Amino acid sequence: MLRHIVAWNFKEGFTDEQNRENALKVKSELESLINHIDGLVEIRVFIDQLPSSTRNIVLNSLLRDEEALAVYQAHPEHQRVATFVASVTRDRVCVDYLE
Repeated sequence: MLRHIVAWNFKEGFTDEQNRENALKVKSELESLINHIDGLVEIRVFIDQLPSSTRNIVLNSLLRDEEALAVYQAHPEHQRVATFVASVTRDRVCVDYLE
């Protein structure tokens, strides 16, 4: 199994209300990918971090293997969602590892 963790901060220029709306949409859109991509075993998005956190949104997903990660990254639904995520976030940090 492969753990895929990604974290972002909001882009500058959005109000707190807009950041909340964007975060909810990011969460909904990313978590819906479980219904579209073979090899994606689990996906959760966290948007209510504690004040001690240094990122606003965290994706924690589990994929079958490295091949499934490649399929996930190239999948049209992932590409669609990733375009939206990139439009509202900055400072993407990613960690992938085998469990």
